[in-house]
Amino acid sequence: MFDEDVTPRSRIWSVGGLCRAVADALDARFNPVAVRGEISGFTRAASGHCYFTLKDADGQMRCAMFKRAASLAGFLPRDGDLVEVQARLGVYEPRGDLQLIVESVRRAGQGTLFEQFLRLKARLEAEGLFDGGRKRALSPLPRGVGVVTSPGAAALRDVVTCLRRRAPHVPVVIAPASVQGADAPAELVAALQALYRLAEEGRVDVILLVRGGGSLEDLWAFNDEQLARTIVRSPVPLVSGVGHETDFTIADFCADLRAPTPTAAAELAAEPRALWLQALAQQGERLHEAALRRVDRAGLRLDQAAAQLGRPSSRIASQQMLLQRRAQALRGAVARRLAADAEALRGAVRALPLAVAGRTRETRHRLAQAGLRLELLDPRLVLRRGYAMLLEPASGRALTSVAALHPGEAVRAVLADGEVDLRVAAARPGDPP
Repeated sequence: MFDEDVTPRSRIWSVGGLCRAVADALDARFNPVAVRGEISGFTRAASGHCYFTLKDADGQMRCAMFKRAASLAGFLPRDGDLVEVQARLGVYEPRGDLQLIVESVRRAGQGTLFEQFLRLKARLEAEGLFDGGRKRALSPLPRGVGVVTSPGAAALRDVVTCLRRRAPHVPVVIAPASVQGADAPAELVAALQALYRLAEEGRVDVILLVRGGGSLEDLWAFNDEQLARTIVRSPVPLVSGVGHETDFTIADFCADLRAPTPTAAAELAAEPRALWLQALAQQGERLHEAALRRVDRAGLRLDQAAAQLGRPSSRIASQQMLLQRRAQALRGAVARRLAADAEALRGAVRALPLAVAGRTRETRHRLAQAGLRLELLDPRLVLRRGYAMLLEPASGRALTSVAALHPGEAVRAVLADGEVDLRVAAARPGDPP
């Protein structure tokens, strides 16, 4: 039997005691630890705590990351992410499971970029660029919406489609810019500044900064310091819709509002026109009902006054009749006024699409005129009239003076339909035109 094999010096552990002893030994031997692996089975509880498994080809380990550590991560981990965690190794005593309590997490393989992101985020946050007190609410009825993104991006199509569906009466101004690559930050800053000028003229009430999802490198243009400082100087509310719901950039923290997707940014910028028309109709109905109630109360007071007078003589009776006629006339006048107001309200509702269509035609006309003026400036029109442009073959610099040419020297002539290599036979200066 078991009791016969136990010597007087043997110690019998309780299960919980043994778990605690193992946890203490692990803490003294290993902690803190840095572990690299792939995330699997990631879940986030309503409390904000996160639970997942960290694994590699040789093993796996359960992990818990409490709400405070998760809020400092700067990104939301997903299944398949390769990460590096700083953690404490321990034992979850109720089940006797070995687990890691994660104190910080960062993406592996993007360490340098991610560290740059965290350093810039901390510095700008310390300067107050992310303060909620400076964030502004969006206008419920914008006069115009500015959009900064790449002209060929799917994000632009999504935004324009959403705005046309929800608020076709609101003009959309597109400021094109690259959203990826070395030149993207400067182009984004220039596009925003162009929209700021329109905002100061009252033509734009909200600006959308959008692009589709991607890796940290793809979205790196939106982690630029100059872009961040330009965003906080926006004269109107600015909505950032960069990447997917789990992607975060410096631009998101600087913007007045962050949308999880470009389409969501468009939905935030303009409420559906049908809702406003419905609200307008409801206000008209309430106004009509309030006026009728006021007329009824006035009639009730007249009836009460008549009842108090009684019928002592024909004079009183005639006064009652006079009061009744005036009450009837008042009701008729109020009804006519209400009918006129209702008709004016319906006319305003019918006129709204016409006004929007007129504004759209005017904008398209101005755009066509601008395109025509731009086409007239095309130097190829001059070449088609028989003129040629002389260039230095090596540098491509335009030759505008005879003094710059020497006999025997090679030049290149650009004509309307191609180029010709020439050699100077003689150079004869003449009178300037």
